[in-house]
Amino acid sequence: MAPQPGRRAVVRVPVATLWTAPEAVRPIDCPALAGSPDVAAWIAGMDRDQLVGDCVLTQLLLGEPVRVTETRPDGWVRVVALGQPAAKLGADGYPGWLRAAHLADPADADQSSSHPTDVDLPGPTLSGTASAGPAPVGPGPAAPGHAGPGHAGPGRTGSRPAGSGPAADRPLTVDVAHTALRAEPDGDAALTGVVLGTRLTPAGPPVDGRRPVRVPGRPDPLWATEDDLVPLPAERPEAEKVLAVAERLRDLVYVWGGMSTDGIDCSGLVHLAWRRYGITLPRDADDQAAATSQVPLDAERPGDLYFFARPGRRIHHVGIVSAEPRGGRRRMLHACYLTRRVVEEELPADRTATLVGAHRV
Repeated sequence: MAPQPGRRAVVRVPVATLWTAPEAVRPIDCPALAGSPDVAAWIAGMDRDQLVGDCVLTQLLLGEPVRVTETRPDGWVRVVALGQPAAKLGADGYPGWLRAAHLADPADADQSSSHPTDVDLPGPTLSGTASAGPAPVGPGPAAPGHAGPGHAGPGRTGSRPAGSGPAADRPLTVDVAHTALRAEPDGDAALTGVVLGTRLTPAGPPVDGRRPVRVPGRPDPLWATEDDLVPLPAERPEAEKVLAVAERLRDLVYVWGGMSTDGIDCSGLVHLAWRRYGITLPRDADDQAAATSQVPLDAERPGDLYFFARPGRRIHHVGIVSAEPRGGRRRMLHACYLTRRVVEEELPADRTATLVGAHRV
């Protein structure tokens, strides 16, 4: 069934890209627009400047829910990404444009229970206004680093992580950079490029090291390598465990709006690392600041967040604290716009000059 305005749908491809507008896409973007998108090839084909084209808003992973708000006869649909809070852009998620071919009806596979949203959440979402005060340092547009159009704010709307419940019934999450799903336990790959942080609904017990999972748009379960999956935790993770997930992405290429292990931006790194543990953070850096609690500088711990802004401007960058501060020197892991890579480093002078605070999730 084709997506219909006012109805929900779910992503049926490993990684779907959300665009500012259909007219904004470039010839280089064709691999990401195909019916079976090849995100790795798309990123590999871009030069340094094309990696930061602002036509990309964010990316959605297999099974992520959306609400359709508009359809066009040329195969484009406007949606709200319900699993990526964006308080400044709308009450229920991140708006933008997707290819209709990247969506399926939720009835095609019961994926909705695997993906919390800011409206119907089985676990904590941080998506609005933090007690620590507003995120903006001052009025002004977002700067590179994907702080705007929409990564977002505080207020837990649930008291349990998304994986609460009997272990056998918990949603699963992919815990490797990439995995493939197979039509049969010992068969060929039917769906490749499924990435870290993707949530999957179990469809039965494992067989010979493979686990059946439900996949949108497919009537029969596909089979995942059991060792590539973990149950979503029943308890809130320690921040250092989240940092360890992010550290696995060191040297990954920076892509504006990227949110996968093919390419990622600064706030996407934070969102994806916490998502691996069933915690939904906002998508954009300024909204992430609003969703988290400020801690005094020099009291930060590994796994906390550093936020950056220029005088009179909104927060434009976020990094993950990677070591306790010593003698005024600080280190962080972050997706760096300047180097176009995920790096762990001591804050250089220009970063220290724009550091506006440390926050705790």
